[in-house]
Amino acid sequence: MIGQTVTHYHITRQLGAGGMGVVYEARDLRLDRTVALKFLPAELTDDPEAKTRFVHEAKAASALDHPNVCSIHEIDETDDGRLFIAMACYEGETLKARIARGPLPFAQVIDITRQVLQGLAKAHAQGIVHRDIKPANIFVTTDGLVKILDFGLAKLAGLTRRTRTGMVLGTVAYMSPEQARGGDVDHRTDLWSLGVVVFEMLTGKIPFEGDHEQAIIYSVLNREPVSVSASRPETTHAWQQLIDQVLVKDQRERFPSATAMESALRALSTGDELTSTQPIREPEPKEASVAVLPFQDMSHGQDQDYFCEGIAEELINGLARIEGLKVAARTSTFRFKGSGHDIHQIGHSLKVRTVLEGSVRKADERLRITAQLVDVVSGYQLWSAKFDRDLDDIFAIQDEIALAIVDKLKIKLLGQEKSRLMKRHTADRVAHNLYLKGLYFWNRRLEGGMKKAMDYFRQAIERDPGYALAYVGMADTYNITGLFGFSPPREAFTRAKAAAQKTLKIDDSIGEAHASLAFSAAFFDWDWPAAEKLFKRAFELNPGYATAHEWYAIHLFGMGRFDESIKEAERARELDPLSMIINTIVGIAYYFARRYEESIAQHRKALEMDPNFLLANTYIILPYVECGMFDDAIDIMRRAESLAADHTYTLGYFGGAYGRAGLEDEALRILARIDELAQERYISALHRANLLVGMGRIDEALTEMERAYADRCPVNSFSKTIPYFDCLQSNQRFQALLKKIGF
Repeated sequence: MIGQTVTHYHITRQLGAGGMGVVYEARDLRLDRTVALKFLPAELTDDPEAKTRFVHEAKAASALDHPNVCSIHEIDETDDGRLFIAMACYEGETLKARIARGPLPFAQVIDITRQVLQGLAKAHAQGIVHRDIKPANIFVTTDGLVKILDFGLAKLAGLTRRTRTGMVLGTVAYMSPEQARGGDVDHRTDLWSLGVVVFEMLTGKIPFEGDHEQAIIYSVLNREPVSVSASRPETTHAWQQLIDQVLVKDQRERFPSATAMESALRALSTGDELTSTQPIREPEPKEASVAVLPFQDMSHGQDQDYFCEGIAEELINGLARIEGLKVAARTSTFRFKGSGHDIHQIGHSLKVRTVLEGSVRKADERLRITAQLVDVVSGYQLWSAKFDRDLDDIFAIQDEIALAIVDKLKIKLLGQEKSRLMKRHTADRVAHNLYLKGLYFWNRRLEGGMKKAMDYFRQAIERDPGYALAYVGMADTYNITGLFGFSPPREAFTRAKAAAQKTLKIDDSIGEAHASLAFSAAFFDWDWPAAEKLFKRAFELNPGYATAHEWYAIHLFGMGRFDESIKEAERARELDPLSMIINTIVGIAYYFARRYEESIAQHRKALEMDPNFLLANTYIILPYVECGMFDDAIDIMRRAESLAADHTYTLGYFGGAYGRAGLEDEALRILARIDELAQERYISALHRANLLVGMGRIDEALTEMERAYADRCPVNSFSKTIPYFDCLQSNQRFQALLKKIGF
């Protein structure tokens, strides 16, 4: 093609070639500048869908506008349909060419790696993962500026080129384990690949070798890399730890972000950096801290799951009352149930020094419970015990375990803490068992599960009318069913308040009950000063109750106190870092604050944890729509609509997003589905309103909103501040409705 003119580019010479295409130097005849043209192989772009996705990805990459990312000028195609990218042309060489001359000095490795990390941090913040970081895709200019090349191309290759076994093709020597398995990738995949590049810069070799691709893949999946010091004896312990952390096979154990990895590198480049032997890994927590894992069910019938979870949950709740002891929240610890992770990984993820694990074997009226407390740093047992008791002794067993933990962690119980730790809210074993079953279903947050939870809590109360915690369970179940429209709000919230008030009559020191009442006050009574006082009281009684902080964050963004809301949501996540709902609430707090890019990034992090979590799939749509990113919203909705089959809260937003995207037929299809479901059960009018707003049918939407107000729909609490309704702010009917609500 040398000497030819393609559109307005005159090709002068070939710069390079590889699996992702051929690169030429060319003269831009319109703007009189030198550019690089990359012509993509036909096999990558002969699929129209793949081609469309690539163009979309390249557009996103072109918007990065960062000094360490190669500038993309445009995407075009030749008369015969060959796709090419016009990019900035730089003087210098690829990192691959530089490494070919031998290992690099430590200081230069730091400089290049930090620049790559700065470019990746920008991309990751916008939800863009490179997927093919390698020396050939890193360019170093003559003045030392590093440029990352080829954003978006690896994703295109993954869509169009697969082996017979289904594994995505790519540059296998730089693939992360999750890529090699053909699994989901995220920003930590780029960090792994960069770790391989760092190893290669230091040693001139790749850490995972083999005679052929499958041998390399086997090495990536099953073997540990050799020490860098084998090739560079002067390598310090700190350097080796950095390499170890970025090349750990479980992506959750790698650096959490490009920024975190850059901070570690910065530590190597300050003071006497190249002789430092300080660990680069995040320091282990120094304070007394524990994570209680759900106990394993070793019973013959494997039918005691609820009981195993219940023991762990009650230990968590009891230990959380001890001042000076950090206790990982239930939602986060239970995500490791049956995961096979080792104790160190769990401790590192939850930022605790100790982990309690155990098992339960039940046979008739006899129990065998084993428990052990393990130090996550050393791996040694601090305490272990076996209990062979009657079922009636379960309360005494829980007390013994809790007191042993406190003793081994050398915590002095203050004042009434021992009595609070050992406090039993019922002496009725059957009522306690029913309560544990209720918690089991409540924690799953599904509509059918909520009904089962309510039934078990009710039975527990019938067995023991003074069982305060069972009333809390009842209150929270009614609160959630009212919030999401599983039942009419007036009915649900009236019962929620009655149950919470009953709890406080029995025992007004239960912080969870104050949080339940605060929830009702904020989202049903619309008595926001009362809600504020109740939330503050809940924090006084139980400062580590993550759900209360989550609910308070929701209340705050409804009030327009966005900075406080984000802070409170982040506090909830700090207490319960792996909670899906809390991670999602962090994203929605940023959305209400009109910080849409941060909202999208937060929701993507939540979806990395669980791609099927419905509310994260729901709420990410909202900032996408506000940013005009309709293709991304549509991709999410088409994938997640089966999850939302009869969840009309989600369907309303999905239909509205289709309407905003101009896909009226899709919006009408979802509207018909909502109307169909409304024939079978209660459906909040606000769900139809959300859809109609998206379609621009404002008068009809306002009629539905007025119906929702008459029903006392709790989501009205957000009507004034939600960006979705910004288009209604100048409407007199809408303003009149806000006054009725109390704004």
